[in-house]
Amino acid sequence: MAEKTTSKFHHVSDELWERIDLFLPVYPRSKKGGRPRLSLRNVVNGILYVLQTGCQWKAMPSEFGSGSAIHAYFQEWVECEVFHELWQLALAEYDHLKGIDWKWQSMDGAMTKSPLGGEKNREKPDRSRQAGRQAIDAGRRPWGAAFRGRGRRQCA
Repeated sequence: MAEKTTSKFHHVSDELWERIDLFLPVYPRSKKGGRPRLSLRNVVNGILYVLQTGCQWKAMPSEFGSGSAIHAYFQEWVECEVFHELWQLALAEYDHLKGIDWKWQSMDGAMTKSPLGGEKNREKPDRSRQAGRQAIDAGRRPWGAAFRGRGRRQCA
């Protein structure tokens, strides 16, 4: 029998799975038949594998399922705020167990001046960067405009 290609660190424990499963959408069985849905536990394992290794979705090991299918689940769960709810639960639990000093929190900040920040009263260029970019990109569609017409995906 072939060995698994991933380590045990990319598989959710039974204890953790019972807690994560409460936050995942419930998918009813299709009355029309068709291909069965992926195991949600494999989907979670696949998502964690990609997030931890940084590999592309389609480059993940096939033991988790199709990379494009797992990416579709990921996008749906982001829109349904599944990960936001899990993050809130984890923060609350950590606060209960270890305690979080809520008076002092920092996301991602620099405490020193940037070495290449430049002078405060330096001479301004004749033309702004934005004006130059607009001249180059004239006639092109901005990225956001291509996606504005799409409808929102319904969470199951």
